[in-house]
Amino acid sequence: MVSELSLGDLVANRTVSPAMAALLAGAAEEQRSFLNVAVPTGAGKTTLMDAALEHRPAAAPVYSLGHRNGESLGIPEDGAPPGLLYWAEISRHPVTDAYLWGEPVRRIFEAAHAGGHAVATSLHADGIESAFGVIAQNEVSDEHAARIDVVSYIHVTRSADQRTRRIAAMYEVDRVEGGVPAARLIHRWHEDRDEFEAVSEPRLVTSEAYQRHLAGFEATA
Repeated sequence: MVSELSLGDLVANRTVSPAMAALLAGAAEEQRSFLNVAVPTGAGKTTLMDAALEHRPAAAPVYSLGHRNGESLGIPEDGAPPGLLYWAEISRHPVTDAYLWGEPVRRIFEAAHAGGHAVATSLHADGIESAFGVIAQNEVSDEHAARIDVVSYIHVTRSADQRTRRIAAMYEVDRVEGGVPAARLIHRWHEDRDEFEAVSEPRLVTSEAYQRHLAGFEATA
């Protein structure tokens, strides 16, 4: 998996702050699960995901899932090395074979829980609670939905000649109850003054990994 843009590039163009990039890089390094959320198409959900996953351990397999793999979807068999179960989007609309809905989504989350895998995907929603509402529509249990660790919400502003993308909020998820995430806001973006704010320290991603990546991204910002 090769990303067209790195997290360093996304820091440079101010899609993310150095601290946001550090959380994503640390999460990938520690094989945490990701969910990227936005309303419009073309918001950069896949670009952000691929850039983050460049920081995963070299030995960590990425299982690319979709109907092209047949009935199994490419879900690894029992006993396969823990890795990342990656598919394009949770969506009713089969834009590609990796846009999945319903029973396939449930199977992936079940496999992640049983095999110790992380999940990495995206969906269209206007915030974290509505995003988990979409997951609940697929009848994914609370226990399995709680495999998701880091949620990034992407805001897109359109002008006459360009789109401006910012990660408006980034969360860590502790648990899910009744389809509703118990999440902590870690970073946010203030649209009125176009500034990023670090709200709280990560807990799921270790301080060592977070601080090490933060120093690197701040040095190159």
